[in-house]
Amino acid sequence: MLSSPRARIWIRSSVVVLVLLCAGYALYARWDEASAALASLSVWVLMASLAAALVGLLAQMLAWRALLADVGAVLSVPVAGRVMFLGQLGKYLPGSVWAFLAQVELAREQQVPRARAATATVLAVVVTLAVNLAVATATLPLVSPEAARRWWWVLALAPGLVLALHPRLVTALVRGGQRLTRSGGQIPAGELTRVSWRGLTAAAGWSVLAWPPLALHVWTLMAAVGDVGVTALPLAAGAFALAWTLGLVVVLAPAGVGVRELVLVVSLAPVLDAGAALVVAALSRLVLTLTDLLWAAAATLVRPGGRIR
Repeated sequence: MLSSPRARIWIRSSVVVLVLLCAGYALYARWDEASAALASLSVWVLMASLAAALVGLLAQMLAWRALLADVGAVLSVPVAGRVMFLGQLGKYLPGSVWAFLAQVELAREQQVPRARAATATVLAVVVTLAVNLAVATATLPLVSPEAARRWWWVLALAPGLVLALHPRLVTALVRGGQRLTRSGGQIPAGELTRVSWRGLTAAAGWSVLAWPPLALHVWTLMAAVGDVGVTALPLAAGAFALAWTLGLVVVLAPAGVGVRELVLVVSLAPVLDAGAALVVAALSRLVLTLTDLLWAAAATLVRPGGRIR
């Protein structure tokens, strides 16, 4: 039976193998573009970019953890990291829904109700999108008016997303969703999820703190392949924020493959030629895929109960 422990282990192992194969393919698909650049780059450049990306994704995990705590499910940092970083490998499967489902099920193993884990994960996506667009809106018009004009229709969504994060509106939407998913629409008042300013502010704060290292990971690669200075750092932030956002919303592209690279190449045009920008996009994909795999590997060292193996 599928409910037996042996069957669950077999299914989970099969899923892990499939995800790793997809992640490996993401690396292979960009290898031709990245290999020539890798040969000419110092290993220290890649290490610096990788270190910055690791810090950036850690901050984003802490943003999700803050939202989870706000809806009433507090996990330690190691356990929250285990849930998120292992769950995030699901994004390498076609359709972003797999990462969402994986995080919810991994959180369930930590005695987190699915409704709360789903609420925190959806809110984390919305907060990420809002912060990403805010970063792009604050930087691109100043350093690349051309990119801002090209993507104005995306940047115009930023104010609406920020306003949509008002705790009263979020709480009303979450509670409405809870009632709809309960049989008969009835749910005890004490079990209704409430989202607070404190939780949303903490999540937004961690998401904002993720952007200096995320921008640095791109700028390090830009500086290595082109003649750019520190003044290009805001462009790196805005371009990557926009690329990440569009890669995230195109759910059929595993981990935003193709979409993120296209947007990044176009947005970096003011300071890099097309060839150099493509190298940066390919190496960024390589670095971030390695980052996901490294954090997932570290997460496997954490036992489900929170202890380090």
